[in-house]
Amino acid sequence: MAGLYIHIPFCKSRCSYCGFYSTTHAELRQQYVDALCKELTFLTSHLSPLTSLYLGGGTPSQLTIAQLEQLFLYINKVYPLSSIQGESEITIECNPDDVTEEYAAALSQLPVNRVSMGAQTFDDQRLRFLNRRHTASQVPQAVERLRQAGIRNISIDLMYGFPDETLEQWEHDINTALSLDVEHLSAYCLMLEEGTPLYEQMMKEKTLSNSPCLGGELKSSLDREDLGGSEELERQMYERLIDKLSEAGYEHYEISNFAKPGFRSRHNSSYWNDVPYIGLGAAAHSYDGHCRSWNVADLKEYLRRVENGLSPVEDSELIEGWTRYNDRITVALRTREGLDLTTLTDEHHDYCMKNARRFLNNGLLILSDHHLALTRRGIFVSDMVMSELMKV
Repeated sequence: MAGLYIHIPFCKSRCSYCGFYSTTHAELRQQYVDALCKELTFLTSHLSPLTSLYLGGGTPSQLTIAQLEQLFLYINKVYPLSSIQGESEITIECNPDDVTEEYAAALSQLPVNRVSMGAQTFDDQRLRFLNRRHTASQVPQAVERLRQAGIRNISIDLMYGFPDETLEQWEHDINTALSLDVEHLSAYCLMLEEGTPLYEQMMKEKTLSNSPCLGGELKSSLDREDLGGSEELERQMYERLIDKLSEAGYEHYEISNFAKPGFRSRHNSSYWNDVPYIGLGAAAHSYDGHCRSWNVADLKEYLRRVENGLSPVEDSELIEGWTRYNDRITVALRTREGLDLTTLTDEHHDYCMKNARRFLNNGLLILSDHHLALTRRGIFVSDMVMSELMKV
C-alpha cells in the first residue's frame, strides 16, 4: 500500500512566506503535465495499491481542467482510480480565487473527492502581507461553490503569529473558519524560513536597523522576535485554537491538524505512520520503507531529464538504524497516538525509554498501550522533547 503525491509547482504569484518549490512560468504547464505523464510510465517497478492520491504545490488549481483530465487519464492507466475511490482520498490543493462556479463543477467530474485550500487568515491586510492573491471574502464563496458541486470533504489552512496580531483577532479567524463547517483544519504559526521572500525582506529591514552606522550590532539571522510576536502570545493562540476546535467537535489528531470524526487526512497520515509513498514532479520525494529519494528541484532540469527518458531523481538516502529511529521520533510523536514502541528494535526501545523517563515523570509524555505520546503540555515543548529522545 502506498500514497501517491504529485507536485504541481506553478503559482500565479509567490507567497512571501512559502518555502516549497514553485515557479511562475505558467507557459510551461502543458510541457510539465506531459512530463508527469511520462514519469508515470517509469513506475512499473513500483506498482502498489494506492491508499491516497494528493495533488499539491505550488498551486494545482493553476492547471486547466483539460490538463487535469489528461493527468488523471494517465494516472488511471498505471493505478486504476477505481481502486482508490470510495474509502480513500483523492485530494487537490486549490487557491480560493481559482474556485469559480465553472471550475468547481468541472472538479466534480474528475475523480477528486477532497479539496484543500489555503485560507491562512480572514483579514485582507494580513493576506496582502503574505502576498496572497485571494481576499477574505473569496474563501466562503469557494467553500459554497465546492459544496454545490458535491465536494463533501474540504480542508482549509490557517496561520497565526502575524506581526502585531492580537489574541482577539486570531479568535475571529478561528470563529470564521468554524462558521464554514469544513471537515478539516490545519493551523500553523507564521515562520521566517530562510530563502523565502519574507525572510529576505525582514533580513533587509533588520540589516538596516542594525547597521553599525546607526549604532546597532549587525546580525546575520532572524528569529520569531523579528516578526514582533512573543512566545507567550503564540502559546495562548495555540491554546485557544485547541479549545475552540475541540469544543466544535474536531479531533486534534496531529500537532497542527484537526478533523471531524472520520475526516483525518489519510494521505498526510501516511507520512506520519511510516507508510510508503511515491512522489512525482519537480522536487517531489518518495519513500519505499527503506530508502528516501527526491527529484531535482529545478523545473527545466526536471523537464530535460524526463523528456530524454532519464530518471529525475537527484539523490537518495537509506533510512535504517538510528536514522530510522530519529525519523520515527520526529514524525510519530507529532500524532495523537504517538510512537508505537513495538515497532522499535530492542536497542532503540531501551534508548528511547531511558531518555523518556523524566518526561513521563514531569507529565510531558504519556505511555499507554505501548504507545509513547506527547501530553497537551508536552506539545508546547515538542521540539525539546523530541531532540532529547533522538540519537545525535
